[in-house]
Amino acid sequence: MRWLFTTDVTDFPAAAEGWLRRDPVRATVPLTVLARIRRGMWSDGVLLGWLVSGGSGREVRGVVLHTPPYPLLLSDLPGEAVAPLAEALRGRDLSGVDGPVPLVESFTAAWGRPERERMSMRLYRLGTLQDAAAAGTARLADRDDLDLVAGWHHAFFAEAEPSGLGDDIAARVETRIRDRELVLWEAAGSPVALAGFSTPIAGMSRIGPVYTPPGFRRRGYGAAATHAATRIAMGRGAEQVLLFTDLSNPTSNSIYQALGYRPVGDHAMVYFDQAGES
Repeated sequence: MRWLFTTDVTDFPAAAEGWLRRDPVRATVPLTVLARIRRGMWSDGVLLGWLVSGGSGREVRGVVLHTPPYPLLLSDLPGEAVAPLAEALRGRDLSGVDGPVPLVESFTAAWGRPERERMSMRLYRLGTLQDAAAAGTARLADRDDLDLVAGWHHAFFAEAEPSGLGDDIAARVETRIRDRELVLWEAAGSPVALAGFSTPIAGMSRIGPVYTPPGFRRRGYGAAATHAATRIAMGRGAEQVLLFTDLSNPTSNSIYQALGYRPVGDHAMVYFDQAGES
């Protein structure tokens, strides 16, 4: 096995994307990130890698994506390929690593830099969508909502994932509004919660982020927004709808399970201590 890399998404081989599409549930994040790279997001410093094996060197066995300043993103690749990956990336500045727990553990050990922060997450897949009762109605966010929605995205990351804050949030939000991927729940004529979803790829869509401002919490608005975003994603062709939860937040985990989401597997996002070199 050997790793190949490119900094140009147009050189990313169709076979590598095909490998991700064979299991769009477990490849949900790489698939959506790849699609957004192709739409012009995260263009500076992007690195795309794929693992090949076999006599011809054409059999793809794994994919990694790096969109600085965000962590290296691991697909569900063979465990024995992790240490060679770390060696191949040794000169690259990585803020962290994100992926299935066993692979993140292996990469962190091979990378040799102490952890500064860790977020433990669980991937859920929708079974049968259950009702969510809350006062209000749903609508898609539009261009007039940009400042509000960008502010809520900042608040979401500051609360749930401080190290995930980047300087491109407004641009990302603008793109997602244009792609009609953000749902606002309104009560008494005003937005009270937000839920995003990804445009379906290979029949898969992922919910996120979900955010309710502190003053509107505990009224079911976040669940209602998630329910609405789920229905819209299904209406656009999603056969499998997914979401990630923070395992340190039992409330959100119980809410999503009540909506019909069921566990698939555990992931971790680790940020490295940047003081000194490994």
